[in-house]
Amino acid sequence: MSEFMRYSDDIVAKAKQIKLVIFDVDGVLTDGGLYFTDDGREIKKFNVKDGLGISILVKKKVEVAVITGRNSVIVADRMKSLGVNHVYQGRMNKLETYENLKVAMNISDSEVAFVGDDIIDLPIMRRCSLSIAVADAHHEVKSQAALVLDKCGGEGAARDVCDLIMHAQDLVHDFTAEDHNQSQQ
Repeated sequence: MSEFMRYSDDIVAKAKQIKLVIFDVDGVLTDGGLYFTDDGREIKKFNVKDGLGISILVKKKVEVAVITGRNSVIVADRMKSLGVNHVYQGRMNKLETYENLKVAMNISDSEVAFVGDDIIDLPIMRRCSLSIAVADAHHEVKSQAALVLDKCGGEGAARDVCDLIMHAQDLVHDFTAEDHNQSQQ
C-alpha cells in the first residue's frame, strides 16, 4: 500500500481543493526547541525534506505561508530561500492574519490547510478546511485536527503535508529533474 493511501477519502478530497498551505514555525517546521549561542544568538534547526517539499509546492503554484508568534531573522531567511512570500511573524492573533491573507488572496476557508501544534493555532484550525496537527502537538490541538500526522514537528511532518497535497492534486507525476535542480533545500 502506498503511503498516500493511508489518508481517508475526506482528507484527500479536502487536500484536492487546497490553494494555500499555512505552517506555524516553532513546533511544526522546527522541533520547538529554542537554541541560543553563548552570545545570545538564536539558532533553529529546519528539516531539509520539509524545505524541499515546501519549495516544490511553491513551484507547482500552491501558495505557502507561515504565521508565527515569534520574530526571527532565521525564519525570514529560510522562507525566502524556499520561495515563500507570505511570512508573518510576531503574530499572536493568528486568526486576524489568516483572515487578512484570505482576503488578499481572494480565497475561502475551503481552500486553506493549516498545520499547527499548540493552542494559539486553534482559531485558524477551527476555521480552515484542512486542519492538521503534528504528532507531538498539544492534546487539544490533536483533538480538534482533521488530520494528526505520524511525525513530530521538525522531523518531516511538513513534508508529509506537502506530499499529501501534491498527490491529491496529481502534482507528483510532473515533477522534473529541472524542478529538483531549481529547488533550494
